[in-house]
Amino acid sequence: MQRPRSSFPNILWIVLEDVSPEFGCYDGPDAVRTPNIDRLATEGATFTDAYATNPMCSPSRSALATGMYQTTLGAHHQRVHQDEDEPTGPNPLPDGVRVISDRLRDADYRTANLTAFPGSMDLDVVGKLDWNFDYHGEPFDTNAWADLRDASPFFAQISTYEVHRGEYWNSAHERIPEPAEPEDVELPPYLPDHPVVREDFAQYYNTIMAADQKVGQVIDGLEAEGWLEETVVVLMADHGRPMVRDKQHPYDSGLNVPLVIRWPDAYESPPQYESGTVDERLVSTIDVTATTLSVAGVEPPDEMHGRPFYGDGADDPRDYVFGAVDRIAEVPERRRTVRSKRFRYVRNYMPGTPWLPMNRYLQASRDIPWVLRSLDEAGELDAVQAQYLSETKPPEELYDTQEDPHQVDNLADSLDHRELLDEMRRVLDDWERRTDDQGRFPEYPEVVEFYRDRKAATFDERIAERREEWGL
Repeated sequence: MQRPRSSFPNILWIVLEDVSPEFGCYDGPDAVRTPNIDRLATEGATFTDAYATNPMCSPSRSALATGMYQTTLGAHHQRVHQDEDEPTGPNPLPDGVRVISDRLRDADYRTANLTAFPGSMDLDVVGKLDWNFDYHGEPFDTNAWADLRDASPFFAQISTYEVHRGEYWNSAHERIPEPAEPEDVELPPYLPDHPVVREDFAQYYNTIMAADQKVGQVIDGLEAEGWLEETVVVLMADHGRPMVRDKQHPYDSGLNVPLVIRWPDAYESPPQYESGTVDERLVSTIDVTATTLSVAGVEPPDEMHGRPFYGDGADDPRDYVFGAVDRIAEVPERRRTVRSKRFRYVRNYMPGTPWLPMNRYLQASRDIPWVLRSLDEAGELDAVQAQYLSETKPPEELYDTQEDPHQVDNLADSLDHRELLDEMRRVLDDWERRTDDQGRFPEYPEVVEFYRDRKAATFDERIAERREEWGL
């Protein structure tokens, strides 16, 4: 028996990990082939200027789940309030703030964080939430695809893991018919052209293609169930690519994310949507949260920072998007950034700390930090590459992203850009004030010591081995 059609569409989030807009539909590297994502783009809308609020998993996902900046929620550090041994105390959501699944349940949506699929789909994904706040109860109704068959409508999310470092990353090339090779890689100017760097980027390309295969399996599953033309499909990433000076850093390479939205034929599309088009509006990932509510017939609450970009209640396009970086594992940090269509401004509240925060996990698990150190010691890095090994960083950074897409030429000291710098300062000051940025309050020393001691016990022996391997 066919289920009755709801007045509102199903909504499916496909959340990729750690990937920048480097698919075919974004004119990505020639070696990256993404036919399934490209199909969504051909049949949907592709956003060129979508930005995460943080270039790391847990703060970004905390913001996405609520439509609120993680800096307002006290969820701004990379992993906090997730360990019962952590000496931080509880971190409930502020009054009136709720996760999106709870808001949609109130609107009679069945909610799912999908990890269990029919055997015919042969789909292996993770049910990642990674929220930096306390949540009591069950945030989703089910994890099973089959439970959606009698749900009308449903809101579901699928998180793929291929592009995140680990087991999936390491084996991605085994699942690709034509894996990318090191010679296929296009390197950014802030990394040296070294065999290890090329090999790492080639595997990154392979993980993207492996993730695209998963997206294809999801699309096939939707079609098999007859759901594709009843479901708004939203494909996005939690933040940018997992490379040195990308992930963990407030530049486009860490914050600019893919966003592709396909509207189903069974429902009238909003006036702002047109299939097969490129949407150049500035949007934040928290706007996806607000837009999802709007699509579901739920008015986003006034206190929500996200702004809907589809529907009758769509806000005017943004002039700016904002981002933040705070403690990275055991390494204290505080950076804030604002991006207009053309310029990016970064404020470093801790300029006396290294530009590249070499936390213990990074040193123990990645090769590129050791390549950089080795080449720096040998005097083989150019000026752009060497600056990131500095023990300090500038208090302010300003980049013309049109002329300098990799953001390596800091214009903060340019007299020609003084008026623009002052404007961006004012915009960022106003945002921090309006959103009650909790980063202005330092963490208790016991919290930092807790993470430092834990990471030292886990990684110091391996770091010593790596230092010996590299002769450093």
